Amino acid sequence: MNTALKIGAPALLALVILTPIWLHYSQKRHDELPFDLEKEYPAGSDVVTGEIFAATVIALIDHELAGPIGWRPNDFVLWGPTLWADNNSNRQLGVIQALRESVRVFKDYLTKVSATEYDLALVDADTKLRNDEFKFWFPSAESRFSAASQALGTYIEGLHTVPRVSKPINRRNVELIRLFSAWTDLLGGAHAKLYEQDVPFFSSDDHFYRAQGFAHVMAHLTGAVIREYQEELAERQTVLDLLTQVETSLSQAAVLKPLIVLDGSPSGLFANHRRNLDIYIVNARQLLYSVREELEK
Repeated sequence: MNTALKIGAPALLALVILTPIWLHYSQKRHDELPFDLEKEYPAGSDVVTGEIFAATVIALIDHELAGPIGWRPNDFVLWGPTLWADNNSNRQLGVIQALRESVRVFKDYLTKVSATEYDLALVDADTKLRNDEFKFWFPSAESRFSAASQALGTYIEGLHTVPRVSKPINRRNVELIRLFSAWTDLLGGAHAKLYEQDVPFFSSDDHFYRAQGFAHVMAHLTGAVIREYQEELAERQTVLDLLTQVETSLSQAAVLKPLIVLDGSPSGLFANHRRNLDIYIVNARQLLYSVREELEK
């Protein structure tokens, strides 16, 4: 018995110490999306407007479903958003919320003008992305989100058929402003949570990682928007510069990964990681306001 205790106690201690470290570095790897627009769509590619935006959304969805643990918010309690390995779970909750809003605007405005019909593939994708993210089965969140990715693939195929059956992005300023309005609303909510005072210790990292999920999605979709609207932006250098700064700020926010999210006071010895992340979030939000003002001119 004593021998078992002598062996078991150090092993348990090592597990307690090493598990958070393993989770930390595995999430750092997961935070990097292996999708390069320049490689996927090099200059001179035969691209129809809407394809790059849809392909980026597909990459974002598939990346969350294909990780070692996959979709976490509906998983075994140890991997869920309320206990232990909750960081990436909360990040995924931010990811899916930002994806839902982005695909909604993609369907409702970017590919639709006035009383014209909705693109059926985008309606399908939007509907499936709105499945309960905590649902384990009948149907599972994973199955519906995967079906949304497939619907977006169908949308891309429809852009290249003859006759074309999918609706391309119309590239009008008034519709693009709708997307940036949706994003600034999300970032405003994230800012409120990141700047909030007297947050319970076990809620502080939840707010941090959900905001990161927003930043992750918007950073990559900003890059997609720049490519989709490159002809228009070539004549509006100010807007292009602002969007490039938005992409940079959100990309930096998306990969901040402290070992432990601390909640120190402004004049204290320890960092306040929520406030550190908030700097990038607020900067991107203000830049998007400037983009909207430029587009409204």
